[in-house]
Amino acid sequence: MGLGETFEEFFSNLQIDNAETISMRYGEITAALNKKFRDTESKTDNRLQVGSYGRDSAIKGVSDLDMLYIMPIGSWDDYKGDRGQYKLLAAASEAIKDRYPTTEIFVDRLVVRVLYETFHVEVQPVFEMEDGSFKYPDTYGDGKWKITKPRDEIAAMSEVDKQRNGNLRRLAKMARAWKNKHGVGIGGLLIDTLAHNFLVSTNEYDETSFLYCDEMSRDFFAYLAELPDQDYFAALGSGQQVKVKKKFQKKAKKAHELCLKAIKAEGSSTQNARWRKVYGRKFPADVAAAVKKSDLVADAQNTTSTEEFFEDYFPYDVRYNIHLECQVSQSGFRDFLLTDWLVKRLRLQRRKSLKFYLAWHDVPEPFDLYWKVLNRGPEAVRRNKIRGQIVRDAGHRERTETTDFYGDHYVECVAIKNGVVVATDRIHVPIEGEMDGEG
Repeated sequence: MGLGETFEEFFSNLQIDNAETISMRYGEITAALNKKFRDTESKTDNRLQVGSYGRDSAIKGVSDLDMLYIMPIGSWDDYKGDRGQYKLLAAASEAIKDRYPTTEIFVDRLVVRVLYETFHVEVQPVFEMEDGSFKYPDTYGDGKWKITKPRDEIAAMSEVDKQRNGNLRRLAKMARAWKNKHGVGIGGLLIDTLAHNFLVSTNEYDETSFLYCDEMSRDFFAYLAELPDQDYFAALGSGQQVKVKKKFQKKAKKAHELCLKAIKAEGSSTQNARWRKVYGRKFPADVAAAVKKSDLVADAQNTTSTEEFFEDYFPYDVRYNIHLECQVSQSGFRDFLLTDWLVKRLRLQRRKSLKFYLAWHDVPEPFDLYWKVLNRGPEAVRRNKIRGQIVRDAGHRERTETTDFYGDHYVECVAIKNGVVVATDRIHVPIEGEMDGEG
């Protein structure tokens, strides 16, 4: 299979697989609001699908869906007064609850959240302005009305995507796979804006297709890595401020380096494995590499493959950030942080105690934490200690391990909210010692 066909299969793997369910939920919510505010039960009138789903840049696992419900202009007088913002959101919330009383529904500052099993819909009742923008309620403090321009963003996405032979949406979807793989907690509108800004800054990819997705990836991540630190960017189309939750340049630089290695490996047995390091397990596996890995395990007769993958249990939609830290200790020695050790490119000695813990996060409470400890290297295979099972946190948001034997191991942690992985981080654990030594 050629590289272009491999990327085409990659995009097929990213395709949303529950569009029918999403459409049904949008329709149910719309009908409830139309019944309340217009005494009709249309499932499509007076609503606008916005966010990444509305811009057609979402990928499989999307969990944060957005819609605007356009209020009758004649009802403005009912909500323009004191606390009108909250009154409007409360009225929308009650309308949906009346129709679907068993669904969890609540007002959350700007929107009404409707929670389903694997995704939720943020419903924003709005009033349409003469210029096509929308006035929406913000209940913070004494309340205020703000302006949003999603039609301009959708139009810009469609226009530039058409001008660039479909590459804007391709790039935006690849960027989402990257941020899910590497725990880059940035929002969908920022991703689309950055992809848009990159493609309008160059004409290299105006006519290319799947065959050049490798070079487009390389150049895009180089572009991101070189962007200056700033608090916000102007959104595509609307120009409205899109907040930067956390810096992304360092991880983009790493992705650029991984792309260079993947491009260098083109045509080799490790080509796809290299791209999977950039984009995760949705990128097609290389058959030859999989066979080689199986042979390695087969070399140890008593070894069983125990590694589990979060993607097999939970959908991914990373939008927040978590930061893992590890305290290293041993009797008679001073404690230190593993991250400080890694900066010095040093390896750990055996028989040290490791306490991994969640040092920082911006995930709204409540959420669940899950851990994965994976041992790698010939010694892990020989001793049948690959591990890699997924374990739910016991409630303390920490996990204790020991440095038992040689290898480049790692500990991964994910935050799960409403059944979806919304943040992830991992720490490399390099342990020193002879490969044939005993721990």
